[in-house]
Amino acid sequence: MNYVKRVKEEIRVIRERDPAIHSSLEVFLYPSFKAMMSYRLAHKLYKRKRYFLARFISQRATRKTGIEIHPGAQIGDGLFIDHGHGVIIGETAIIGNNVTLYQGVTLGGTGKECGKRHPTIEDNVMISAGAKVLGSFTIGENSKIGAGSVVLEEVPPNSTVVGVPGRVVKRDNISLPRDDMDQINLPDPVEDELTQLRLCNEKVTAFMDEAIKEIEQLKQEMKQLKEK
Repeated sequence: MNYVKRVKEEIRVIRERDPAIHSSLEVFLYPSFKAMMSYRLAHKLYKRKRYFLARFISQRATRKTGIEIHPGAQIGDGLFIDHGHGVIIGETAIIGNNVTLYQGVTLGGTGKECGKRHPTIEDNVMISAGAKVLGSFTIGENSKIGAGSVVLEEVPPNSTVVGVPGRVVKRDNISLPRDDMDQINLPDPVEDELTQLRLCNEKVTAFMDEAIKEIEQLKQEMKQLKEK
């Protein structure tokens, strides 16, 4: 893809997924646009083994945008980084098409691996603000990672993951994350468990109240028998 087509593609992606944008010119002010254009150039140099120049370009972009993308990462079309400050994408990360990352997302390693150290993110995945995906495993297509989650193992396609460590709480959600861009209305397993505990406690309390009433009634009946 030549430079002009690449610019048009980045404009399309940002306008499609950010309701705050009102004109195509605004795209040139977006950190995501600057970071991605720098990454595309740095990645070409990296593949040609011009490692110093590639890192020079990527680090310059990091200082300007707060988004750190290693030039060795493999990124498909349609990546959108919303706001972006604090986003980190490691050297061996692989990102598919139409992926959305929010601010503070890390696609990192665990520090214990060699070779492929960073995650593979398949098509149409949305990773919400502050989430950390650490290790060389795959996040399946059409999945959502909830805000603040820490994902340390494989995620099947069409899943929703929340929590620390991340747990799959929903499967086979057919809506595409890039269409609804919803990183808030996700299942909450902790709240579900607390609700179950609350209901159980209410049942136990009601049972105890009924038992106490029966005991009091039995005492009254025994007292009446003794008086007779």
